[in-house]
Amino acid sequence: MAAKDRLPIFPSRGAQTLMKSRLAGATKGHGLLKKKADALQMRFRLILGKIIETKTLMGQVMKEAAFSLAEVKFTTGDINQIVLQNVTKAQIKIRTKKDNVAGVTLPVFEPYTDGVDTYELAGLARGGQQLAKLKKNYQSAVRLLVELASLQTSFVTLDDVIKVTNRRVNAIEHVIIPRITRTIEYIISELDELEREEFYRLKKIQDKKKVARKIADKQREEQRKQGQLAESREVQNILDEDGDEDLLF
Repeated sequence: MAAKDRLPIFPSRGAQTLMKSRLAGATKGHGLLKKKADALQMRFRLILGKIIETKTLMGQVMKEAAFSLAEVKFTTGDINQIVLQNVTKAQIKIRTKKDNVAGVTLPVFEPYTDGVDTYELAGLARGGQQLAKLKKNYQSAVRLLVELASLQTSFVTLDDVIKVTNRRVNAIEHVIIPRITRTIEYIISELDELEREEFYRLKKIQDKKKVARKIADKQREEQRKQGQLAESREVQNILDEDGDEDLLF
């Protein structure tokens, strides 16, 4: 096993426990990130379908608005000067909200009407009906554009987050978890090798002790035999009085 395929760590029981806890954490994190990626992917597909639907509807609304503008110009003539003179501030404004999807914040744009209609009296002379239809169609177009902008922004944000999340999932699955697994296998193999070496060492020590014990027993046996021989030589007959010294009382 190459050193670059595993983590640089000293093999021990503590290191094995640490690596097992890290493997459990990496596995749990991989599962959570996988669920997050699936939830983001589901929302991504939903937004994509809404974008396609909104763009299709946008073409129809803009076509109706363009026809309404042509009808107003045909009925009342050029209304550009009237519009420019009455413009003071925007009637349709946008507020921003936030939507949370699996920990990802998505901006949501919402249009709302602020103030009164500055063109309420426009078209009293002629073309009032066509002008009201024109305002309604273009208001629908503006609201649809805001909704499309919100969807497009959420789409781009989700696309970036999904790419980052998938990279993390792949990194954990194909790099981190295999590296920790190989490290645990390396630690186990090294600990087994140390246990075998310790067993062999103890066995050799026991063999040497047995040999030393046998030698010691043999030496003691020889010494015991030599001691018995010396004792037998020193034993004399008690009836033999030759050589005994006289005792004076």
